[in-house]
Amino acid sequence: MNNMPRLTDKRILSCQKELDTSPNRLGALRRSDDVLGDFDAYRDRMNEDGYLFLPGFLDLNEVKNARLDILNTLNAEGKIDPSASLDEAVAQADLDMVFRPDIANNSAAVKDLVYSERVTSMYDGFLGGKARHYDFTWLRAVAPGGFTQPHYDIVYMGRGTKRNYTMWTPLSDIPYELGGLAILENSHRLEELKGTYGTMDVDTYCENKPDVMQMNDKGFTGFGALTDDPVEIAEKFDRRWLTAEYKMGDVLIFSMFTLHASTDNQTNRIRLSTDTRYQLEAEPADERWIGENPIGHGKNARKELIC
Repeated sequence: MNNMPRLTDKRILSCQKELDTSPNRLGALRRSDDVLGDFDAYRDRMNEDGYLFLPGFLDLNEVKNARLDILNTLNAEGKIDPSASLDEAVAQADLDMVFRPDIANNSAAVKDLVYSERVTSMYDGFLGGKARHYDFTWLRAVAPGGFTQPHYDIVYMGRGTKRNYTMWTPLSDIPYELGGLAILENSHRLEELKGTYGTMDVDTYCENKPDVMQMNDKGFTGFGALTDDPVEIAEKFDRRWLTAEYKMGDVLIFSMFTLHASTDNQTNRIRLSTDTRYQLEAEPADERWIGENPIGHGKNARKELIC
């Protein structure tokens, strides 16, 4: 890897820490638009890499419609600087915002995008049977300075099948400085991590330690995060962070055991993206995320054990 070119000369941060951009610590995601529609190749690459990067997969007009619907809502809330054009999504000064599923779950345009026939038929082919999606739609509307810590998705949605796959959808072009998604290379093969951190459930509490979450009782960071130091974790496992400068219409699909994080939003703009989940309809689904009004995290999802 030392002979490989540096991915970028730009300064990239994650969790407010500067990433090592040398070729042995930062690399490019492998594109799979060369095998578009080849479901055997999709499965092979998911097994090999833990992810599928499909540039240009979505209908561009549907992405634009979803983005505009979200921006109109944020603008009505006073979250966007009126001195700039709406599409620039320049944040109001000192805006503190990251997670806005309430907008996504009330947006027909967002649902028309992420649960379209184009998406569901792709999952049918990839999974080898009729697919279903979770009924809860995640939206990240990340204000300047915002980021997401390294984590496995399984710790948030592991009560059903483990063959559940996330689709991350950028709702604009996302250059490095706006803060896109990054994957820790081959992290889906870290068996020790999968057998420790990967067995956690953020809604499981210690019955004998009131209000102590199992996650924190086991020594992990925050609400489901593995760590708040992506530099340290790359060194520990001797792996690269993989990312891209995403374009509107791209999607990144990954397994429940693929460690991922975001890079920091170093701009004055709001970064928009969705996270949606899909599995075989015939397999059990996590009850927190299905139904007309999914219960999500919190007291209604609580399970207790002796720690």
